[in-house]
Amino acid sequence: MALNKNPVTGMKDILPREMILRDYLIGLIKTTYESFGYTPIETPVVESLGNLLSKQGGDNEKLIFKVLKRGEKLKLESAKTEDDLADSGLRYDLTVPLVRYFAAHAAELPKPFKALQVGPVFRADRPQRGRFREFYQCDIDILGEGTNAAETDLLLATSTLLGKVGFSGFILHINDRRILKAMAAACCVEEKDYDKAFIILDKMDKIGLDGVLREMQESGFSVLTAEAFRSLFSSLNEAEDKLASLEAILREKAKENPLAKAADEIANLRRIMDSVRAAATVDFEIRFDPTLVRGMNYYTGPIFEIELAGLGSAAGGGGRYDEMVGKFTGQNVPACGISIGFERMITILLENGYELPEARKKRAFLVEKGVTEEEMTMIRKEAAAARMAGEDVLVTAMNKNKKFQKEQLSKEGWTEFKEFFAK
Repeated sequence: MALNKNPVTGMKDILPREMILRDYLIGLIKTTYESFGYTPIETPVVESLGNLLSKQGGDNEKLIFKVLKRGEKLKLESAKTEDDLADSGLRYDLTVPLVRYFAAHAAELPKPFKALQVGPVFRADRPQRGRFREFYQCDIDILGEGTNAAETDLLLATSTLLGKVGFSGFILHINDRRILKAMAAACCVEEKDYDKAFIILDKMDKIGLDGVLREMQESGFSVLTAEAFRSLFSSLNEAEDKLASLEAILREKAKENPLAKAADEIANLRRIMDSVRAAATVDFEIRFDPTLVRGMNYYTGPIFEIELAGLGSAAGGGGRYDEMVGKFTGQNVPACGISIGFERMITILLENGYELPEARKKRAFLVEKGVTEEEMTMIRKEAAAARMAGEDVLVTAMNKNKKFQKEQLSKEGWTEFKEFFAK
């Protein structure tokens, strides 16, 4: 039977060169975020379906890898629906597990609580460049901080990390779900239809304004609503300061419809942007983006996404989700978080031939076949002494084709070689 090189479509094996880069990047992520006061935690990859299907994860809830019940719980003969067969699933992000974790351990945690998570998540999605069915997420969250100090801290920590990795000139897009609701109200969208309108607006970067307006009408929105959105976005596109222009437009619309009022939210967003710019240590742009929606239903305030040059999709994002903890405990807790696209960053770095900073000295001892046990003991002692001195030492058998062997070891980071021959 032939070995299947890709047993699960959309998941991948990781070769040594990439694994070295991944380990380095995870270490850099942790040390950078810990320097901002974020505390590492860990949650299980398996969560109850009740938590995963809490209507907080948007379309991701359709992509859950479900886990069959076990033992007496699994009754195949009487099962009528899928729910009779499964009661848990693999997590599709790190936010839902974090909220469950916080709800269970709130009394033991500091307030506010700054959490750092790095781990695998799973989605039965269509694989594409930099996107897999099993992939790592790197999240930082602040729970218990209701002011915009949380958003500012998250964005400064993330921009600092991206700068340390070597990225510059990237764009942090920012908006607010409450501002989106005011825009929808100004364009005559009923409250019950806000989410439906947002799903369509979220496609702006893919299908353009005309495509969005066409889909709105196909989805049942009136011509009046479509034309109101056209007028709104046309005005914003021509404005040098989009946030100021939107503020003026909504101020006028609020005279007729109070739901279009968003002066406080706009002022808050401007304070976040000004604070991040003032304290930033990296070259990047923070930009108000009136088309930014974010797909998760749990966002309640400011939202953000990261745009890296050379990547056709977002390389991370997040926002405020003040009502999500309340779904578990009955009492809302202010919460805000951001996730970076770890796999997409790895893809860019590998394609661009990213060079790791100089690390520990790495030497390979190539041992010819036939050395005596006494000679082997001396080789091992020399390797042990080098490791004690701070070097990495690989002791391995010498191949007949030493040139090719050294080339392969060099690709894995081994920079110096010492050969030992049988006497």
